[in-house]
Amino acid sequence: MHHRFITDQREIDEIINKCDVCYVSMVDENNLPYVLPFNFGYSNGEVYLHSSQKGLKIDILKKKPSVCIAFSTDHQLRYQSEQMACSYSMKYRSVLAFGKVEFIDDMDQKIEFFNIVMSHYTDREFTFGIPALREVCTYKVKVEKFTAKIYGY
Repeated sequence: MHHRFITDQREIDEIINKCDVCYVSMVDENNLPYVLPFNFGYSNGEVYLHSSQKGLKIDILKKKPSVCIAFSTDHQLRYQSEQMACSYSMKYRSVLAFGKVEFIDDMDQKIEFFNIVMSHYTDREFTFGIPALREVCTYKVKVEKFTAKIYGY
């Protein structure tokens, strides 16, 4: 069974939209990798992320905004021979998205931002408290490049 690389943007978007969590990787000032799971929103080739205003990830992203975001879904164990460990593998669909973080401070943009994030997880509409919006750090990644593959499907 071989990997199939995906170039069709609709297929890439479908994979991203099926995911509940993405993993954002960055490189710190000592050139060490740092990766964290995030809830996210996705729209028109942009990934929307949020977190506390402070912390190591914010320090890193303000100095080095380049990131790689990993999405993976439809995991299913498969095998050719139940008795042969080497014949086991995992079916999956995955996307890597490369881009740079852009911080969002404008309150109207933050409301639009959270509408995108919340629409990823629910069909409901929400209101947002201004004090809460001020406290959260919001940022988006305009994806410059996608790579994607499917294995086993």
